[in-house]
Amino acid sequence: MARKVFFSFHYAPDNWRASQVRKMGVLEGNSPCTDNDWESVTKGGDAAIKKWIDSQLSGRSCAVILVGSGTAGRKWINYEIDKAWNDGKGVVAVNIHGLKNSKGEQANKGSNPLLYSSVKVGVFSTPLAQIAKIYDTPYSSSNYVYDHIKSNLSTWIEEAVSIRNKY
Repeated sequence: MARKVFFSFHYAPDNWRASQVRKMGVLEGNSPCTDNDWESVTKGGDAAIKKWIDSQLSGRSCAVILVGSGTAGRKWINYEIDKAWNDGKGVVAVNIHGLKNSKGEQANKGSNPLLYSSVKVGVFSTPLAQIAKIYDTPYSSSNYVYDHIKSNLSTWIEEAVSIRNKY
């Protein structure tokens, strides 16, 4: 049975790329939020957004951060990463800049969003990037990038859950 995961990504530039990953069929992801749904959630302010994210993370075993050129450092991406980790879920980041968008364009590689989160390990605060992993593909062709992610995603998720269980 496929793991249930939460997909986190910067909506406007990466929803097409994220959709490709969601449709790979290697795991069960959270249901996508349409533009209209997201607009109604955001009208409720920060509390409503947190409530929506929290409900989407419920029942998931891992947060998969789909990293595009502008994902790192975004307020709600940071919240999703921190919330997932603090709730005992695995966290893994996957670079998706090499996948084409709806216009057939690839993007520049973005920064590692795990650098923006710290976790307590004993009495020390440690950057999550030193614990959780980010994956990139060795390929530049979108088709090969897709195949690489599809072939490895479930393994990366299992590894993320295993890493989280150690802390």
